[in-house]
Amino acid sequence: MLPELAVILDRVSRLLSQQGYQSYGIGGLVRDWLLGRGFNDIDIAVNGDATSIARKVARAIGGKFVLLDEVNKVARVVMGEGEKQWELDFSSFAADVESDLARRDFTINALAIELSQLAGALGQRPGPTVAKLIDPFSGESDLKKRTIRAVSSEIFERDASRLLRAVRLAAELNFVIEPQTEALIRRCAGLISGVPGEKTREELLKVVNLPGAAHRLRYLDELGLLLALFPELAESKGVEQPKLHFWDVFDHSLETVAAIEFLTREHDWEYGNEEILACAPWSEAIEKHLSREISTGSYGKSMLKLGGLLHDVAKPRKKTVDSSDRAHFYGHAREGADMTVALLKRLRFSKRETDLAESLVYHHLRPMQMAKEGMPTPRAIYRYFRDTADAGSDILILALADYLASRGPLLEREDWEEHCRLINYIIAEHNKQQVKVQIEKLIDGHDLINIFGLVPGPLIGELLEVVREAQASGEVGDRESALALVRKKLSLRGGSRIISRNRG
Repeated sequence: MLPELAVILDRVSRLLSQQGYQSYGIGGLVRDWLLGRGFNDIDIAVNGDATSIARKVARAIGGKFVLLDEVNKVARVVMGEGEKQWELDFSSFAADVESDLARRDFTINALAIELSQLAGALGQRPGPTVAKLIDPFSGESDLKKRTIRAVSSEIFERDASRLLRAVRLAAELNFVIEPQTEALIRRCAGLISGVPGEKTREELLKVVNLPGAAHRLRYLDELGLLLALFPELAESKGVEQPKLHFWDVFDHSLETVAAIEFLTREHDWEYGNEEILACAPWSEAIEKHLSREISTGSYGKSMLKLGGLLHDVAKPRKKTVDSSDRAHFYGHAREGADMTVALLKRLRFSKRETDLAESLVYHHLRPMQMAKEGMPTPRAIYRYFRDTADAGSDILILALADYLASRGPLLEREDWEEHCRLINYIIAEHNKQQVKVQIEKLIDGHDLINIFGLVPGPLIGELLEVVREAQASGEVGDRESALALVRKKLSLRGGSRIISRNRG
């Protein structure tokens, strides 16, 4: 794809040069070219009105114009489609390109190459004879040292979203934030609360999407950013739990994220090994389910990690201690779900993301509660997946991670195998029920209308759900038994009156 991009950039540079504009490839584009990475950002700086120039470029090369920021004059030209789509982001500089670089965030992003030179250099090995690098802050040196360093001490005051971006870049590139920049982040951490939720969500998800998110979340806490983002978590620090738990509520929540990454085969866990992992459920179907896109920038795994972080957020508020000095947290799942919804709404997460996180937190205790006396019944399993909908499988993983993060180094193999046996049983029984219900539909709404004289409405849906539940749990297996069940339910509801009224 690089040759195609080179052709596009060459056309753009020629067009701008003919109109008397200077143009530079800048920031992430140059950084990633020097690192030999794929290009996520194609930023072009021009000495003119970027929105006007982007419109002209879009018309000239057959691209689509998108206005990104009217105030700061930032616009995008989209070329191609699908995997061969390029997004060229145009911004303006007034005096010279060095002045523009001085306003950038980190030295590794304060790099520029004249656009025509960059177009000719793509696909070649970076070097001084290939293209002249404009590097006023020694960003190339920091790239070689794998270091994130602030361009100036004012970068976070200008844009506090850069606080999260520093951690995100370090995670993506496997770089280290150098000590002075770390100290600057700590001093400015409180500014993150003033960043618009949309920006915070975007940067946070980029961190959480990456393997090793638990370590990054702990690093955010060390920098003072985690509690600035989620002040609700501050109450959980130092809150002790019953003896079953190795960690307090706060550390348990972070370890739950780490255990989720372990169970989803995404990252090692300090207290896990292959024997522990071998017991846990895993399949292509689970992998596919957790890889599903929830909203732009979020996936099943990333929302599961956030659910793990927040699943006990209400424990401090719901803690009570009984006469035997034993701690209880009655109602923390319900209140935690409400707190999670409020928190994610504040950060402008989508309704689908918020609904999923709410379900994860609200139902995280339910899998273990289903098995108080042996394995759960088929009916209990059916109702669990009915109530949890698309989050059912996610919650099962969360329940196992919750247990791992409760015991940590104290985990006993026999107890762990028992927990895994329960979850594997629930999954297997659910799969059987799905086959039963999907292969053979015993009756439908037309049957209820034609045979029982019902009219379309909520009652028909309720009755069909009763039949599906009975079929899934093995209580009915053919059309006649399904109709008999409907007849029984209608009689209990005064159905004979309903039928006669509908027929009248």
